[in-house]
Amino acid sequence: MRESWRWFGPNDPVSLNDIRQAGATEVVSALHEVPVGEAWTTKAVEERMALIADGSRSPLAWTVVESIPIPDDVKRLGRQARRSIDAWIASLQAVARCGIRIVCYNFMPVIDWCRTDLEWELPNGAKALRFDQTRFAAFDLHILERPGAEADYSPEMREAARATYEAMTQADIDYLIMVIASALPGSTTEPLTIAAFRDKLVAYRDIDAAVLRRHLTEFLQEVAPVAEELGVTLTLHPDDPPRPLFGLPRVASNAQDYAALFDAVPSPANGICLCSGSLGVNAGNDLPAMARRFAPRIAFAHLRSTRRQADGSFHESDHLDGDVDMIALIAALLEEDRRRPSEKEIVFRSDHGHRMLDDLSPAKRITPGYAAIGRLRGLAELRGAIRALSHER
Repeated sequence: MRESWRWFGPNDPVSLNDIRQAGATEVVSALHEVPVGEAWTTKAVEERMALIADGSRSPLAWTVVESIPIPDDVKRLGRQARRSIDAWIASLQAVARCGIRIVCYNFMPVIDWCRTDLEWELPNGAKALRFDQTRFAAFDLHILERPGAEADYSPEMREAARATYEAMTQADIDYLIMVIASALPGSTTEPLTIAAFRDKLVAYRDIDAAVLRRHLTEFLQEVAPVAEELGVTLTLHPDDPPRPLFGLPRVASNAQDYAALFDAVPSPANGICLCSGSLGVNAGNDLPAMARRFAPRIAFAHLRSTRRQADGSFHESDHLDGDVDMIALIAALLEEDRRRPSEKEIVFRSDHGHRMLDDLSPAKRITPGYAAIGRLRGLAELRGAIRALSHER
């Protein structure tokens, strides 16, 4: 498998030299400065590729786009959102002209990946991303005040959420709004105020899982033939977390969701980004089995792990020590990888590393979830597992 590293562009506190020193050879990036719904230009892609490659140094290659954002109207209207789909296709064509052959995207409505804590302290003093179900319920019930939200929570959880909210200071409330509504790093949805959040939910009032799945299918029916002609694989990132939030449907949460999508749009360009951390939050997802079942569809993988709690909470764990059987998952991916030519090998990256060591310095600017040292530790662990499994063979 090919080692990659996510980079958020020139303003990323992790430099390209840091990536070179980590040993990754490929970069996962995007034109984050382009507003959602606007077409990327070939010139802009070429300029970013040249910056990443920088031939005077040990070369890096931009090989995976993560992500070209799917505009909100596509999720609400499907193929009727013609202008947005055309702009997305134009961006796809721009990256293909520059030789990029993997494009990651997601189809999560209103909000992208969701957490409640960006620096939850672990027993060893490092800090991790966390989704706390009680804090989330407190936000939904008492800050957002979503109509009908009570039906989504047990009496015990409603009482715990009320107590949690009543203990919050205004600073606590502002922090929770920032974390949930203001778009986390790499998000492909727009930052929202509480008022705008409520308006978005109203716009989705009549959209259930069947409608959202139909709109995803319609989108792929429009873009997959173009991608196939261009030699690009589209990889759908799973929902994070893989369950409905705020009464909104999620349609990429388990093996059944992906199987239905591949049946509806059988194009070889229709692929999966196998994110073991996102899918691993659902205890019903057998990640090694999914890797074997969908092996030909996997072009890109995020390898990380989480620890689940019984109430639905979870936090980002060490890459090899969470609830995902990472060794069995890697073995399944390597089995598929050996069947492929080198240019088609699965690209993977470590993901959501802990904030640790020097990155804990208050003076250090950190992108939440994407600190250098924690991801470097994760990559080293994954690299060792891959080398050991390859050596056994």
